[in-house]
Amino acid sequence: MSESESLANQREGDVRAPTGLEPETLPGAQPVLELLDSAVASSGGQNRPGQRTMAAHVAQALEMDRHLLVQAGTGTGKSLGYLVPALHYAQTSDKPIIVATATLALQSQIVNRDIPRLLESVEGQPESETEVAILKGRNNYACLHKVEGGYPEDEGETLFDMDTSTGSTGKLGEEILRLRKWVDTTDTGDRDELMPGVSDRAWRQVSVSSAECLGKRCPLVESCFSELARARASESDIVITNHALLAINAFEGIGVLPEHEVVIIDEAHELADRVTGAVTGALSPLMISSAARSIRKHTKASHEPLEQAGRALDQALDGVPAELLPKGLPPRVASALQAVRDSARAALSDTKSDSKDTDAGRQMARAKVTEVLELAERMLGVNDEHEVVWVSRQGSWEPGRGYIAADDSDPATLNVAPLSVAGRLREGLFDGRTVVLTSATLTVGESFDAAAGALGLQGQGAPRWEGIDVGSPFDYPKQGVLYLASDLPKPGRGISEEQLQRVVELVEASRGGALGLFSSKRAAELAAEYVREHTDLNILVQGESSLRALVKEFSEDVNSCLFGTMSLWQGVDVPGDSCRLVMMDRIPFPRPDDPLSAARTRAVAQNGGNGFMAVSAYHAAIRMAQGAGRLIRSVGDRGVVAVLDSRIATQRYGSYIVRALPPFWTTQRTEIVIGALERLAASVNKE
Repeated sequence: MSESESLANQREGDVRAPTGLEPETLPGAQPVLELLDSAVASSGGQNRPGQRTMAAHVAQALEMDRHLLVQAGTGTGKSLGYLVPALHYAQTSDKPIIVATATLALQSQIVNRDIPRLLESVEGQPESETEVAILKGRNNYACLHKVEGGYPEDEGETLFDMDTSTGSTGKLGEEILRLRKWVDTTDTGDRDELMPGVSDRAWRQVSVSSAECLGKRCPLVESCFSELARARASESDIVITNHALLAINAFEGIGVLPEHEVVIIDEAHELADRVTGAVTGALSPLMISSAARSIRKHTKASHEPLEQAGRALDQALDGVPAELLPKGLPPRVASALQAVRDSARAALSDTKSDSKDTDAGRQMARAKVTEVLELAERMLGVNDEHEVVWVSRQGSWEPGRGYIAADDSDPATLNVAPLSVAGRLREGLFDGRTVVLTSATLTVGESFDAAAGALGLQGQGAPRWEGIDVGSPFDYPKQGVLYLASDLPKPGRGISEEQLQRVVELVEASRGGALGLFSSKRAAELAAEYVREHTDLNILVQGESSLRALVKEFSEDVNSCLFGTMSLWQGVDVPGDSCRLVMMDRIPFPRPDDPLSAARTRAVAQNGGNGFMAVSAYHAAIRMAQGAGRLIRSVGDRGVVAVLDSRIATQRYGSYIVRALPPFWTTQRTEIVIGALERLAASVNKE
């Protein structure tokens, strides 16, 4: 099966979980449910039917070696729904269970909050002795050899910025000093344990990438934080990691994770995009020039051929539009890229060293050249059936003029990405393992088809899998209203005056308590400015403070509003009266000029499918489901989700998107929504 065919939603190999069965009757479920009930009772929690159903099906999947997709709505308690079966299964497994989350933040939440509470709640039982480790990419750990001066400074970086007027070090220098003191006291070297954190620029001074690492040749390998973390992981029963590291382990042939046979993936709706991001490559003339200078600085090899090849590529890209290259590389670009490949290969040959070489500068230079070589080879071998390549250009910022859009004269970057990751996931992740995938948003309507297709579980030769939706404890039709603003004009570029006026109407009726989810930073800022001019409400805007601080203020002030972009669509958990109105300015389709989305849409159409529905509408539906999920976070929450994009009510694809949202009571009548918000605001402020 080709990559593009996997996007066409062919059904094969899936099994819908039977309904009406008692969870206890499923194979392997009984002891897991007893453990779950004990943990819930011990911690003073309440029995959740959806959580028990989920735990039973996860237990069955592990018992029968069958892949499982679980949609577990908000409030289900899905972390326990998969962690308890994992704890039980780990007692008899001779290999670690891998649990992968979408982000480092979720990873830390499981390790620092969910797991300790769970182990404490099953104290006295064998599962309480389960060993759990966290594992991240190498550059998330401090490198002792670099801290002790074993690596030369990166190009353009200085450890200490000196203020000539005061003689004191600048902010970077202060961060470096604090980092060095921290490294002397930390047991893990994990960046996330450093409080307060430091800038990326400062962290680069004490960390290395996997390619820059000397590995076993490092004189401090015995005390290396990253190696110690890997050793702990290999000896643990459960290893908590993230989607990106899972992708590297599955696709690049690098054993960054311990050998395993069971994988549990949380926030699985993110997996295909996270994997795509992890295996997308970018090559620019500037990057090639940097690699050449590194060769010159850290080795005795000739750097001129690589430098010249980079300049030739820059000239070849001159005038090439920033867009998808549907017919592959233009001849002059391909010729220049061949020169890059050949000169990078020669540079690597000229900088070879023996197995005992501990020259970190040489390793840094070779890492940069290796990346250039691998990307050049990959781009020259692009086949439209599997991968696509495109040109991008970055605009500029000028004082007094703001952001200047890019044109064909701006520096260019060549990008390459897989057309689909479905086939690679099937081979690198599912083959030979049991995989459980869970999220609050895996279906559109009642169908897992789109999610399964993106993950490699559809089409000829797909492995068998089961899909189960365990529902949510919330009564959505009674707790929430879905308002479709059908009377507003169809959105154009930016946010319209009519939308801004409707935002004011809604937030005034609700007296705040509004989370505004906008499609762009500019739209969020314009809406905030407009509402500030027309009301006296406290308007918080993403970017004006840290996200953590903004969410804290929003949750504590029940009459404030928080406006922001995509990270708010998925990352905000504010139960209670502080969030009683969620507004979305438009359906979050991929950008029309996004090359990868355009290529995937075309591929589906070429295979007889509906490219727009399979790519753009599905992407929008899942994002909107996540956004709408910000409203009801507990059984006592009430409120309105307002979609200020009339297309959801007037276009045929609107009903498809609505089916992905929680089943709120739905209306298009503005006066009904205004009245509901006013009554809700009165009750909140009365309390």
